[in-house]
Amino acid sequence: MSTATTAAGERGAAHHTAPGTPPGAWRLGLARGALEVKQFFRQRDQAVFTFAFPIVLLFLFASIFSDDVEGAGITASQLYVPAMIAAGIMATSFQSLGISIAIERDEKQLRRLRGTPMPPAAYFLGKVWLVLVTGLLETAALLTVGAVFYGVDLPTEPSAWLRFGWILLLGLTGCALLGIAISSVPKSGQSASSVVVLPFLVLQFISGVYISIDTIPSWMLNIGALFPLKWLAQGLRGVFLPESAMVLEQAGGWEYGRVALVLGAWCIGGLALCLMTFRWKSRRDG
Repeated sequence: MSTATTAAGERGAAHHTAPGTPPGAWRLGLARGALEVKQFFRQRDQAVFTFAFPIVLLFLFASIFSDDVEGAGITASQLYVPAMIAAGIMATSFQSLGISIAIERDEKQLRRLRGTPMPPAAYFLGKVWLVLVTGLLETAALLTVGAVFYGVDLPTEPSAWLRFGWILLLGLTGCALLGIAISSVPKSGQSASSVVVLPFLVLQFISGVYISIDTIPSWMLNIGALFPLKWLAQGLRGVFLPESAMVLEQAGGWEYGRVALVLGAWCIGGLALCLMTFRWKSRRDG
């Protein structure tokens, strides 16, 4: 979708406001979000890859490593489900935004949007809506696969779903802000995938996504603990796995307080990084 079409759609949304009243950032952000979601699903190859990739990985790992985990009361297949949900959440937020915003900047779409009357906040609100929609859909798909094929028991207590809600919200927010921040690192849109995917891939290995926490060297775990993915995966394991699986964690517990603290810190730190580093123009444009 071109920038002109996007801008036209956002101007169309303004007609729903009272005559003579400029549309607010929230209303424009909602309109921008609807356009972002439509644009995402119109790119069918991208949409299919985004949703299918974590599911395919879950199928592969859960099929290869399907034995019981000694002393944990679960199978390796069940252990992979919350880990892949965490990776899927970060893929639809950190990876997706880091690459797409870098490409939009390189193609001068951001520069043209900056020259319109649209408040800058509306652009970021649009990205937030995109991340929420895709993140929730990805999570629902992985949970369905985990429950149907790998015997993951969905929680029955409202408190567990409430816990899942704040972990998901903090994880999506922190990873999305980190994605916006890293979008300023690539020198061009062509290099965005390499710059963003490499650290994401490394984090998945040292955060307990592909490899069980109890088999990862402590120094790697300590590095992974500095970033949100490790805590997002740990919190989700606490929601969807039995208490007996706590023995696999580095500290022997789910540590919900620390999960909230680290993910919340990344929300604040990610916002600060965005404010300090975000650019509307590419480096070639000055």
